[in-house]
Amino acid sequence: MSQPSSPPAAPAGPRIPEAVHRRRWAVLGVLMLSLLIVVLDNSILNVAVKTIAAPAPTGIGATQGELEWAINSYTLVFAGLLFTSGLLGDRLGRKKVLLFGITVFGVGSALAALSGSPGELIAYRAVMGLGAAFVMPATLAVLMNVFERDEQPKAIGIWAGSVGLAIAIGPITGGILLEHFWWGSIFLINVPVVLLALALMTWLVPDSRDPKPGRIDIPGVLLSVVGLVLLVYGIIRGGELASFTDVTVLAPVLGGLAVLILFVLHERRSDHPAIDMGYFRRPAFSAAVAAIALVFFALMGVTFFSAFYLQSVRGYSALQSGLLILPLAVAQMVFAPRARLVVERFGAKAVCTVGMLLVALGLAAFALFDASTPIWVMEVVFFLQGAGMAHIMPPVTVAIMQALPREKAGSGSAINNTFRQVGGALGVAVLGSVLSSTYRGEIEGHLGGVPEALRATAGESVEATLAVAEKLGPAGQGLVAPAYDAFLDAMHVTAIASAVIGLIGAVVVAVFLPGRTPAGTAGPGTGSGGDDRRASVPGPSAEAGESARR
Repeated sequence: MSQPSSPPAAPAGPRIPEAVHRRRWAVLGVLMLSLLIVVLDNSILNVAVKTIAAPAPTGIGATQGELEWAINSYTLVFAGLLFTSGLLGDRLGRKKVLLFGITVFGVGSALAALSGSPGELIAYRAVMGLGAAFVMPATLAVLMNVFERDEQPKAIGIWAGSVGLAIAIGPITGGILLEHFWWGSIFLINVPVVLLALALMTWLVPDSRDPKPGRIDIPGVLLSVVGLVLLVYGIIRGGELASFTDVTVLAPVLGGLAVLILFVLHERRSDHPAIDMGYFRRPAFSAAVAAIALVFFALMGVTFFSAFYLQSVRGYSALQSGLLILPLAVAQMVFAPRARLVVERFGAKAVCTVGMLLVALGLAAFALFDASTPIWVMEVVFFLQGAGMAHIMPPVTVAIMQALPREKAGSGSAINNTFRQVGGALGVAVLGSVLSSTYRGEIEGHLGGVPEALRATAGESVEATLAVAEKLGPAGQGLVAPAYDAFLDAMHVTAIASAVIGLIGAVVVAVFLPGRTPAGTAGPGTGSGGDDRRASVPGPSAEAGESARR
């Protein structure tokens, strides 16, 4: 088969039906609620990792590897099925897949709350990932079909700012719940929000679909899922063993890379690819998706270990830890909806480069943190990270979504969210493995007095070492200080690795993203101009009119 040709710029879509246009902001509010609950769940889990790692009845005794899989089982199912869900949304109707996804997410949340073991939690988190895979792309696809092109940057900025709201609400909600209820309440809280979202979606959200959908690329989807699972499993296994040369590490890593290469080759030859590789020939498009992947790679790894730093080393409660990261969330909520104004003035290249540098600076600061770092310093760092992300996500999301026709909004959203989730999953896996390997190497020299039966467990993580020290009583007190020192050393190494990833992202956007758009022309992320303004576009299509009448 011939390779797909490089796609032209997205054509102007039909005018949005007047009935839909009038309620577009109410629809955006419902979409934000759906997005909020999906993101909120992960931010709650990051605060609760210490509690879940504790032995029963406080937690379920999850190891660091199991905690990573509790995050990654969700993320990998999510990322792997985004292709399918985006295509199904374009084919069957975005409202239908949105309702399906939020329902499955709610069922998975209820089951996760009742988990009796780490294995059950991992499985039910995967169910939640299945539901989220149908929610996230649909929210952005619906947004692109209820807002005209000139308003899309503003709407996407608000959409992205809701992530900051979720980051703020999640840890605080999680902290309050953990102080008063059992750990499963952090998942059970999703259920009433799901019920509210279902009612509002049914009432307000219009349906839309691609009038000429293509076939679903089932082989491509399967190849991507298998490749990602093998790759990340190998990386996590390497962290558990503190070695990346073991056959149980090399086999899945190399196998995963081989499958992913096969996936790319298949997509290039397919006449109905899950991802049209032609879009990636455009430097600005490729830079946008790379920026998303790199920033989440760096940030998710740090988010994972910062919970242990704040709670295990600094001694803060889950609620206090949630309050400490408020500056990151506030910065996103304040700056993300306004990012389009900065892009209009300075251009996407300058804005996103500075944003990536701010994120890298914030990550590098963790390499200087110790057990006595002043609180205000951490607050400034979190604020800088949030401000940096707020000036990255809206412009690159607009660049991706406006590169595709409105009819392909589900596919565009799938690309955007796939790279974000894959980047986050690999960040947790790779940087979690770096943290685990470095910690194990640092603490092993201090475990000579630990009974042989407990030695392997004690070297797994700072929480495991402190648990063994408590079990040994007075004889284990000598492990506490070395455990803190070993964790801080491991955190410093991981922070430097994260900062390097952030700097790579800054170079990518500085080289490949477009600069400032000349006055009087439209460009990605600016929202200025565009042929589909309401005053100059043809009337709604038959399907759009039918959607409005619903």
